[in-house]
Parts: sequence; C-alpha cells; structure tokens
Amino acid sequence: MSSGTDLDEHLSLLRRRWLLLVGCVVFGGTAGLALMRLTPPTYTATTQVLVLPVGPQEPGNQVTARQREPLNLDTEAQIAQSDVVAARAARALGAAVPGPSEVSVPPNSAVLWISATAPDPATAAARSRAYADAYLRNRRESALSALTDQQQAVLGKLRQVNASLDALIKQLATLPRGGPEHAIATQRQSVLNRQAASLTLKYDALRTVAVTPGTIISQATPPSAPSSPSLPLHLGTGLMAGLLAGSAAAYARDRFDTRLRTAADVERLTGLSVLTDLSSPREPGVLHDLASSVVAACPGKRLLVKSLPADLYSSSPAEPLAVSAPLTVLDGSEVRDLARADAALLLVGLGKVTAQQVAATVRHLGRHEVPIIGVVTATDAVPSFVPLLEPRAHHPLGKLVATGELETRETTPMQALHHPRPGKPT
Repeated sequence: MSSGTDLDEHLSLLRRRWLLLVGCVVFGGTAGLALMRLTPPTYTATTQVLVLPVGPQEPGNQVTARQREPLNLDTEAQIAQSDVVAARAARALGAAVPGPSEVSVPPNSAVLWISATAPDPATAAARSRAYADAYLRNRRESALSALTDQQQAVLGKLRQVNASLDALIKQLATLPRGGPEHAIATQRQSVLNRQAASLTLKYDALRTVAVTPGTIISQATPPSAPSSPSLPLHLGTGLMAGLLAGSAAAYARDRFDTRLRTAADVERLTGLSVLTDLSSPREPGVLHDLASSVVAACPGKRLLVKSLPADLYSSSPAEPLAVSAPLTVLDGSEVRDLARADAALLLVGLGKVTAQQVAATVRHLGRHEVPIIGVVTATDAVPSFVPLLEPRAHHPLGKLVATGELETRETTPMQALHHPRPGKPT
C-alpha cells in the first residue's frame, strides 16, 4: 500500500508539472537530433578472417559453451588489436597512425571480425584489409619463429644424444665381452638409440609442418551507409536525458515553488478545505451552494472574510450573491472585528499568493482562536455576499468581496443594496 501511495504521489507531481516535463523531453530530443546533425559521419568496414591451427605448438583452448573450437580466439582477438599488428598495418598503408581496430569473435566459430572505422568508406575498407593482412602475416611469422625454435631445440638434443652414442660405441670396443661393464654399456647404448630415433622422428615432423595461419573469407568493401551517427542512439539518448532532467526539474520546482495556482494546490500545501473553486467555468447553482455552505459552516453570527492578497478586489469584479440568513460579515477593518469574529473565510486569488502567506494568515487567526471554515478560490470574478430583503432590519449582513477588504461597518439589508461598491455600476 505504501509503494502504491508513493507512486500515486510521484505521478500526481508529474501531472502538475507536465508542461516542464514535456518541455525538457522535447528539448532533449531536439538537442539529440542537433548533435547528430553536427557529428561528422563515420564509416565502418569489416573483414572476416578464418583462423587455422599453425602446428603442434598451438596453445590449446578450453572447450566451453561459447567456444567449441580448439583455438583460443579470445587471445587471437587481443593479438589482432595489438600495437605490433597496428604498426604492420601502418607500414602497409603508408600512414603514421591507421586508427584503432575492433575485433569480435562470433560464438562457436573460428572466425575473427576485424573492423576499422574512418571518415571515408574507401579508407575504412582499406584499413580493415590492412589489419587483416597484418594479423595473418604476424601470425605466420610468429608460428614460423616458434617452429624454428622447436626444431633447433630438438636438433640440439639429437646431436647431444648422437655424440653420447658415439662415445659409448668407442668405449664398448675396449671392454671385454661377458663382463658387467660391457653389459651396462650395451644397455645404455640401447637407451641412447631409442632416444635418437624418437628425436629424429620429432625433428622430421617439425620440418614437415605446414604453417597455415588462416585465410580471409570475406574481404572488406566500402560501406554504402555511415555507421555513425545513429538516429536511434542520439534521439533515444536525448529523450532519456530530457526525461531525467525534466523529472528532476519538476521535483525541484514542486519543492521550492509554493505559489498556489489551483484549488488542489491549496488543499495540498495548506491543508485547508476548498468550499468552491470559481476559477473554472461555473455550473448553475454553484453560488447558491457556496452561500449555503458558508452559512451552514459558520458557528456564530459574525463571519470574518479575509482575502489574499489584500488588493484582490481592485483587480477582480465582484458578483452579488444573495443569502437569506442573519449573518454579519466582517472585513477586519475595525479593531474589534478580529475579537468579535466567530469564524473566518479565506478568499484566495490563484496565482497571486503562496502557501507561506496562507500559513501566516492561518497562524494569525489561530492565535486569536478564530476557526477557519474553508477557502474560496478564484482568478477573476469572486462573489460578494448581499442579504435578501427581510423585514427584520436589525439583522445586519455585510458583503463578502474578492479581497476581504469589506465594508468597515455592519450594514442593514437596505443599506447593502443601496450602497454600491467603488468601480461597480449602480
């Protein structure tokens, strides 16, 4: 229940600040599109290289669900992006710095995708091919170098065994047959013969190894369309950044801006109940219901009307509202009004006051123990309470006007009807 309530509060806040949120999203999307237009296009070309084993010296690869080939292509991908391969590609292209390459390995394959990016399609294709050729040449030379080292090691061991065997044969000629020394020498001769034969076979195998580093199965061609900038990437990033910025701005605006713009803001920020909102188009009977609510909610005979701001009536015409009840309306102009008031009604001009101003008025009335029966919100025309003609002239009733700056005296019904407000036609 708490999470649902928090979500409703967040959505309500975004609905209140929807204009700011939409503006930030539109600005973010526009900025993303503008950045895409300003970003120079780049082209990416890819060469596919099939990597083949180069001999028994090839390091084995652990077979996994991703890589089932005997070659360790992750290592080969790092080699293809090394500085050694880049230097070979630079020499082939005749350029100082050919630019970095991107190498990827499709799962369950022995293929390397070598990609190069450049501002020109032809340049991108040439760089990709140069990197692929440089990688294969480097792999071939590395394999030949390793194979040569192995051959030299086997040949050296074979020469050592042959030298030991020659020395042993000369020693056998001097030993008497049938003696223990002759038997030991014969056994040692047999061991050296087996070692020599094994090393000879290994050396012959190394000499016959075919070094095949790999082959190009798909040559890079100049791309027909740029790889960047990307419309989905720039537009999506701009919209997402605008959404985040708009949400943050909406939260900040809602936290620091306490101006009352709607009736919902009054109830949310002040905690006071709104009897009627006269800022929207009025339905028939709204003013009569308002008068009835005011009379029913007032616990006594004297009602203090307080308008916020104080000059609201000077810019808003008043609309007469008849009330058939013995009710005295006070405007606070006399020093006795605050002490005599049984209740208070606030007239709030939307968009003209803040929650702090309303709270200050509430605290002021609370210190004098004057309860507030509610709030009437309006933007232009606000009602003025005028009593109906009654035979009992001793029941005074003032006029509730937009500002709360009401008549400074209590009026009788006849006086109220024949005493028009300033600025209002008689």
